[in-house]
Amino acid sequence: MTARRWLSLPPLLAAAALACWAVPSSAAVHAAATHRLAPAAVRAAPACNPVASSLRPAGPPRVTPGSFMARIRKRGYLIAGVSQSTYPFGFFNPLNGKTEGFDIDMVRAVAKAIFGNPNKVEFKAISDADRIPDVRSGAVDIVAHTMTILCDRLQQVDFSTVYYNAGAQVLVLKNSRAKSLADLRGKKVCSTTASDSLGYIKTARAIPVAVTNFTDCLVLLQQGDVAAISTDNNILAGLAAQDPWTKIVGKAFTSEPYGLAISKQNPDFVQFVNAVLQQLRTNGQWAAYYRHWVGTPVPAPPPAQYKG
Repeated sequence: MTARRWLSLPPLLAAAALACWAVPSSAAVHAAATHRLAPAAVRAAPACNPVASSLRPAGPPRVTPGSFMARIRKRGYLIAGVSQSTYPFGFFNPLNGKTEGFDIDMVRAVAKAIFGNPNKVEFKAISDADRIPDVRSGAVDIVAHTMTILCDRLQQVDFSTVYYNAGAQVLVLKNSRAKSLADLRGKKVCSTTASDSLGYIKTARAIPVAVTNFTDCLVLLQQGDVAAISTDNNILAGLAAQDPWTKIVGKAFTSEPYGLAISKQNPDFVQFVNAVLQQLRTNGQWAAYYRHWVGTPVPAPPPAQYKG
């Protein structure tokens, strides 16, 4: 039930600036993330099926002439929109000057399939609000940014198959009496702009506070400017690992299947990425990434489901 400690660093207690980012241990993240194992309520039946909305790969990942992957190879690098402030999924490690995390390893696997080299990636740090616009404009080839596959988002961009399952919960200070989002009615609760968490906060009749990054939420919580943070439990686990005076409360109350976002103009790339993800599921690499970044026990990877 323990995760290995991959870096021995103090937690981020002030979170005053990303330039002073301190990377906590994956053991601390897993200790907080155990809350994600609680049963999650399923949303009302949507008009689409988010977890079975992607294109089936044509076979193993291959870079064929005239494909979008061939264009990326000709350019010489993959452009990925990622977070640099969401430990342990996408964050900047000041000790080595690299962008790292579970999401980052997904991107590197795609780059390796295109180039034979996982380092042929240009990482573009983007906010939650930038994710769809940057995919649609072609500013990035792919987004790996703890992004839930939602029916409204599927109208704007395509997604890979699910590569991680999360669920929304609440983070509060340890002296808080709140045990769920319902207990925060009339109080300020923080999440990021363009996050679907803002809707749940409003539904609970709490006061939503929208910021650019979740580290901004952590600063507001530490300063007493908000009563809680609500978002996906794996993100909250990363925040809790940075501040020992916080805790995750309540059970997961949503299902948040993550996908890699890709432009609707590039269906061949969607199929290619799905072929890469299927390899990661079957060759043990997904499990290795999970063990390294999230901890143990390692669950089975989300099974690939396709539309049609």
